Amino acid sequence: MFDLDRQPVNFKDVLIEMKDVSELMVDLAYSAILFESKEIAREVVNLEETMNRLLYQARITSILGARRMEEAESMSGLLQIAEGAERISNAASEIAKVLLKDIRIPVRMRLALPEAEEVTIRVEIEPGSDLDNVVLGEVRLQSTTGMRLIAIRRGRVWTYDPDKYTRLLKGDVLLAKGPEDGIAPLCRVAGVPLPSMEPAIGEAVDDLDRAVFLIVEMKNISELAVGLAYTALLFDSKDIAEEVVWLNDRMDSMRLRLELWVLEAAKRVEQVESLRGLLHMSAFADAICSAAFSIVDVIRRDIEIPPIFQKIIRESDEIISRIDVKADSFLAGKTLKEASLGAVTGMIVLAIKRGEKWIYRPKKHVRLYDGDTIIAKGRRDGECRLLALCKPQNE
Repeated sequence: MFDLDRQPVNFKDVLIEMKDVSELMVDLAYSAILFESKEIAREVVNLEETMNRLLYQARITSILGARRMEEAESMSGLLQIAEGAERISNAASEIAKVLLKDIRIPVRMRLALPEAEEVTIRVEIEPGSDLDNVVLGEVRLQSTTGMRLIAIRRGRVWTYDPDKYTRLLKGDVLLAKGPEDGIAPLCRVAGVPLPSMEPAIGEAVDDLDRAVFLIVEMKNISELAVGLAYTALLFDSKDIAEEVVWLNDRMDSMRLRLELWVLEAAKRVEQVESLRGLLHMSAFADAICSAAFSIVDVIRRDIEIPPIFQKIIRESDEIISRIDVKADSFLAGKTLKEASLGAVTGMIVLAIKRGEKWIYRPKKHVRLYDGDTIIAKGRRDGECRLLALCKPQNE
C-alpha cells in the first residue's frame, strides 16, 4: 500500500534515492562476486525490494504531478530515467542470485576483477592507524585517497553505504572502490601493507583467459555508459548520448564474442558448469549498458528534461562535474597519470572535451591542456579539489 507518511516527499527525492541505491547495488554485486560473500549478495537482493517500492512511488507521483500535456511529457522522461535505474538494480540482483544459487565463478574471473578501471579492495583497520576511531566526515576518505567506502563489517554486522557520521574503529573491515592509484593511500591510512596479487590458479586455457578479460572490459564499458548517460541528460548533450548508443552496440558485439570463446573453452575444461558464471557476468554488464541506453533515449527523442534533473544529479551521493582547465593551472600540460586525479581528488574522469572533439574513457597517458573540459564524477569535496587544480596557480 502507498503510505505517504513513509515515503520521500517529491519526485526529485525519489529519483535521487533510486540513482544512489542502483549504483550501490552494482558496487555490492561486484564485491559479492570478488569476495565470494553471500552476505553481501543477500543485501543486494534486499535492496531490490527498496527499488521496487521507489519505482512504484515514482509512477504514482508522476501521475499526480502532471496536469497539462507539457508536464506529462516531462514527467514521462523522468519516469523513463527512473525505470532505467530500476533496470540497473534488477541486473545487480540477478548477479547476486548467481552467488546465492552456488553457480561457480571461475577463479580467474575473480582474480581479473582488480584489473578493472575502478577496483574494489578489502582492508582491515589496524589499531592506532589514521582511521582508528575517526568519523568518516572528518577524514573525507574519497577525496584524500580516491577510494569510496561502500560497506563496513564490524564483527558479523555489515553497514552498507556508510554516511559521513559513521565512526571507524580498529578491526573494522572496509570494502572500498576507486582507481588503482588510490589503493596505496587507503592502505597507508588504514595501517596495512599493500595487498599482493595472487597468481591465476589452474591450467591455462587461452579462450577462457580471453573471455575473462573481455568481461572485465564489459564491466568498464557498462559503468562508463551509466556515467555518460547521466552526463548527457545533465548537460543536454546529444553527442554524449550518441556515445552511449555506440557503447551499447559495442557491448552487444562483445557479448557475442564472449559466448563464442566460452563455447571454445568448454572443449578444454572438465567442469563445464564452472563457465556458466561467465555467461551470467556478461549478461549483467550487458543489462546495465542497455539500461544506460534507455536513459539517453529520452534526450534522443527530444523529450524536455525539467531543470529539477540538475538538482537530482547535484544532490545524489556521487555528483557529475564539468570543469575547464585554465592556463597556468596545476593540471595544464600534465598527463592523467602525472596528475593522479583519482587519488588526489577522488574524482573519476569520464570524458575530456577538446574543442569539438570528445575523448571518452581517457587513459593515463592522455595529457590535459588549457581549454580542455573535464567531465568527472565523485563527491562534492572532491569537486572542490578538482576545481582548485584547474585554476591558475597564481589566483
